[in-house]
Amino acid sequence: MLNWALLLLRLCAGVVFIAHGSQAALGLFGGPGINGFSQMLAGLGFKPALAWAYLGAYVELVGGLCLLSGIFVKGASLLLFIFMVVAAVKVHWTKGFFIQNGGFEYTFVLACVLIVIILLGAGKFSLGNKI
Repeated sequence: MLNWALLLLRLCAGVVFIAHGSQAALGLFGGPGINGFSQMLAGLGFKPALAWAYLGAYVELVGGLCLLSGIFVKGASLLLFIFMVVAAVKVHWTKGFFIQNGGFEYTFVLACVLIVIILLGAGKFSLGNKI
């Protein structure tokens, strides 16, 4: 059952990160695209904002694809975990815990999911396991 649970966890997290990465990188699903994401990061004090926007957006997008496929899962999960911690600290921390107030609840849950994947790996049902 552990391998089935890891598959479900990877697939669900992968879809979430692909969706958010697509918003930030490509402007899909009503997202800001890379320029809008860069402007948001500039407002948070990231310099150079465009470089950080590309890095963050593609960590989410490619990291989500890695989770979905089961390739480079531990490395992708570590990068995504770092991304979630930075988002929690720079954007959400001062707003408290609950998401309805803009808090870090959502990033906390995703970070916990990523820790589980880092610790346990991709599981038996992954392309990385087949290669």
